[in-house]
Amino acid sequence: MKSQQQAVTVQKVLVQVALVVLSIAFLFPFAWLVLTALKPLNETMSMPIRWLPSKFMWGNFKDAAIYGHESLGYYPFLVYAVNTVIVCILIVAGTVASNSVVAYAFARLRWPGRDLAFGITLATMMVPFPVLMVPTFALFRHLDWIGTYRPLWVPAWFGSAFSIFLLRQFFRTIPFELTEAAKIDGASEWRIFRTIVLPLSKAALAVVALFSFMGAWNDFLGPLIYLLDQKTFTLSLGLQFYQSQNGGTSWNLLMAASSMVIAPVIILFFFTQRLFIQGIAITGLKG
Repeated sequence: MKSQQQAVTVQKVLVQVALVVLSIAFLFPFAWLVLTALKPLNETMSMPIRWLPSKFMWGNFKDAAIYGHESLGYYPFLVYAVNTVIVCILIVAGTVASNSVVAYAFARLRWPGRDLAFGITLATMMVPFPVLMVPTFALFRHLDWIGTYRPLWVPAWFGSAFSIFLLRQFFRTIPFELTEAAKIDGASEWRIFRTIVLPLSKAALAVVALFSFMGAWNDFLGPLIYLLDQKTFTLSLGLQFYQSQNGGTSWNLLMAASSMVIAPVIILFFFTQRLFIQGIAITGLKG
């Protein structure tokens, strides 16, 4: 018995060591990003590689935030940040609102063809975006939406298969006795959905909202296709602004700007990780 306990202890230690090593491997690119952001420009591409800066240039973050404002007449990084926040709010709101309604219909309501419709919905996940890119662009051009934010956030209000699947799986874990008792008391489906199901699904809704926010915040292809005016660019697309068209790129400022772009996502996950892990753990317990 004692030998078995020692073997289990050794196994746990080895697993923890392996996790620490993998964590360091995953953190290395982020550490290199931050260290490069703190270097003087002449040390960013020096050979041999200089791992630590000779002097920590904290002012690079300020320079990155105001980079180019003299020629443009405004602070591009701040404009990109405001644009990104607006798009993210619209996308997250649309994702949570639309997908929760559709998922409730798939999980809690009985209607002919429900399982078939759900299967077709899941099948749309197998269609790659490049297949839909050209016809979607043609549709938005016909609607005269090119150059606006509507192609970025309007589709979020029509549901996505992945979010519908996550919420459906979570809704199915809620005891049907609760909703049946509410129906006996005369509650409508909308009231049951709004006052019973949604309050009990905060963890799952947080997961969907976080995934949606991360996707919208990091989206590069969508703004690249649909946005034309530089004043409407989002942060992911605006990072190209730091790359000179004449052969010289301020890598320290580019890395500083990149660090500021990914910082909100890291901070958001840090404060919501408990709710996020809870939602992932509970979702899918019931098929």
